[in-house]
Amino acid sequence: MNKDAAAWLSELGVSTDPSLPLGMISIAERQMVAIARAVSLDARVVIFDEPTSSLTLRETERLFTVIRRLKAKNIAIIYISHRLEEIFRICDTLTVMRDGALVATKPIADVNTDGVIRMMIGRDLKDMYQKTATEQGAPVLEVKNLTVKGILNDISLTLHRGEILGVSGLVGAGRTELARAIFGDLPYQAGEIIVDGKPIHPSCPDDCIGAGIGLVPEDRKDQGLVLPMPVKNNVSMAVLGKLARLGVIRGGKESQLADESVRRLAIKTPSIKQQVQYLSGGNQQRVVIAKWLATNPKVLLVDEPTRGIDVGAKSEIYALLNRLAGQGVAILMISSELPEILAMSDRILVMYQGRIKAELPGKGATEETIMRFATGQPVDQPASQAA
Repeated sequence: MNKDAAAWLSELGVSTDPSLPLGMISIAERQMVAIARAVSLDARVVIFDEPTSSLTLRETERLFTVIRRLKAKNIAIIYISHRLEEIFRICDTLTVMRDGALVATKPIADVNTDGVIRMMIGRDLKDMYQKTATEQGAPVLEVKNLTVKGILNDISLTLHRGEILGVSGLVGAGRTELARAIFGDLPYQAGEIIVDGKPIHPSCPDDCIGAGIGLVPEDRKDQGLVLPMPVKNNVSMAVLGKLARLGVIRGGKESQLADESVRRLAIKTPSIKQQVQYLSGGNQQRVVIAKWLATNPKVLLVDEPTRGIDVGAKSEIYALLNRLAGQGVAILMISSELPEILAMSDRILVMYQGRIKAELPGKGATEETIMRFATGQPVDQPASQAA
C-alpha cells in the first residue's frame, strides 16, 4: 500500500512519506493526497471540486499536467473552480450555475472573463465590489509594538470604528499570525493591545471575545466550523454562556438566534438543522461570520474572507462587510487578492517579513505599489531593477 501510494503521489510531484498520519502534513499536501486518491481509481470520469484552493502555483502546475495526461487517456474531467484564469487554461467547455440553476453552457473559446462574471453574478463586473463610503469614528483597536519572537516585529496599527483596514503581503509575511496574536491565539513577548481605550492582556481567545473581538479564520473548515454539526450549533457556539441557564442551553433561544442569523445574512440552507458540511462555501463563510456577529463585536478580524468561494458569493460577502462597517464595526481584512484589497479597503497595510512595510490610502494605491512593498523592493525603481 505504501509503495502504491508513493507511486501515485510521485505522479503529482509529491514526495510526502505515505506512512505519515494525515494530520501531520500541510493543508496543501492533504489536498494533493486527495487528488492522488481520485486519479488512482482508474475512473472514466474524475470530478475536481476546487482542487487548487490550498495549492501553490508550482503544485497547481503539477495538477494541470496530471489533468492533461488524464485527458489524453480519454478520461472525462469535470473541473469546478471559482478561479476563472484556471477555467480558461484547462477547460474546453464552460457551464455557469447561479443559485442552483443552470445559466449557460458554452465552448470556452466563445466567452471571456467579463462575460462569465456577468453570468455568475447577474450584473457587470464593475458592480461586484460596491464599496460604500462610511463615516469613521474614534479608534477602537490599537496595537503598539507587538512582537512575536521570530514571526512579528514591532507591529503598530490603529483601526477606527466603521473602517475596513486591509492587510496585504506575501505568504509568510506574518498576516495570519498578526490576527492570531490580536485574538489571543498566539502568545506575544512584547507590545500592547488596546480596545476602546482599555489595554487588554489576552492569554486565550476567550479574553478577546469578552473585549469585543471576533476572528473569521482563513481556513473555515478546520478552524471556523464544526462541519458535522447543524447551522444552529455553529452560529451559537461563541455565545453559549449567554444562551444557558443554570448550565443548560436554552434550545428555544438558540434556535431564535440561528433563525435571525439566517435571515440577516441571507444564509441559503434548508433549515437551521442542516449540517454545515452540506452548505456551499459561500454559505459556510456566512455561518462563520454569523457566529461572530452573535457576540456583537466591536472589532472583526477577517482572514481571507472570500477564499474558496465563487464570484457571486464574493460579491455578497463584500456587501456584507460594507454593511457591517456602515453599522460601526471596525474590520481588519487580510487578503491575498489584490483587487479585493484595493476595492474594499479604506487604508492598506503591507507586511514584509513580519513587519509593516507601508501604510497606503485605499484610494490611489495600485497593485504594483503594493507588490513592491510586499517583496521588500525600493518603490522608486521598477521591480525588475530592484535587488
